[in-house]
Amino acid sequence: MWQDLQIFGFRALWSPYYVLFILSLAVLYYLFFINRKDNKKADIKQIYFFYSGLILLYIIKGSPVDLLSHIMFTAHMIQMALYYLLFPILIIKGIPLWVWKKVFQITLIGPILQLLTKPLIALLLFNGLFSIYHIPLVFDFAKANELAHALITLTILFAAFIVWWPIFTPIKEMNTMSPLLKIGYIAANGILITPACALIIFATTSIYTTYSATGGWVQALALCVPSDVLSGLSLSGPEMFSPLGMLEDQQLGGIIMKITQEIIYGAILARIFFPWFRSGADKIDPLPSNQHTEQI
Repeated sequence: MWQDLQIFGFRALWSPYYVLFILSLAVLYYLFFINRKDNKKADIKQIYFFYSGLILLYIIKGSPVDLLSHIMFTAHMIQMALYYLLFPILIIKGIPLWVWKKVFQITLIGPILQLLTKPLIALLLFNGLFSIYHIPLVFDFAKANELAHALITLTILFAAFIVWWPIFTPIKEMNTMSPLLKIGYIAANGILITPACALIIFATTSIYTTYSATGGWVQALALCVPSDVLSGLSLSGPEMFSPLGMLEDQQLGGIIMKITQEIIYGAILARIFFPWFRSGADKIDPLPSNQHTEQI
């Protein structure tokens, strides 16, 4: 498959302009949060998380993964899982606390963010948008229109930041959920995203025309392949590059999305549960000693 993808050229495969964008973010972070002498400097953990987030962002949006996401639904779902379920966590944990406090203090924007980050609203917002995006009519439209695709995916990304905020907020005053509620919150997230995955996994026919040769496949490719390159190619359909049929590709994509989600959610649940469990165990009164028992 790799050799076949070479026909799309270096720009489509490695997105050099996106590399410049990522490098610009890396330099700005260094200038504002690392190369400073006051107490607002980012610590080692924050630096690690932020730059890990940038590397992940390039992998899912700038590397051949992005091109494959317009050819194979499986690659698309891998991209979505990492983009919405992992990337926001790294950025939230990578940006210093004082920056987040300033964001929530901005006039008009702050109160809106305070409302949207309420756990119930955040849950419904993200999972609702994610499910709506994967309705075939909406999905095919987004893949065929560059502006719509950018606006829709960025809106869902914003909602992804919102949904993770109640769990990973560095602002102590906003960290209002108990560990038990956080566990329930993550479980609810897993339940709410299941219908969209089930629709994809258990469909008996291919539901997205974007990935069919007679559908908007070439239009979808135009989102990441330069028009001059695309116009010079003779393409019959995604089966030229995929070892899977359309239905199998679709079903595998849904399965991978669900498995990836379960892995990420499971890791976060463990991160919350075990410290909480240990802290509870430490508070249990010790059993009376044998000596004390004998005296009684």
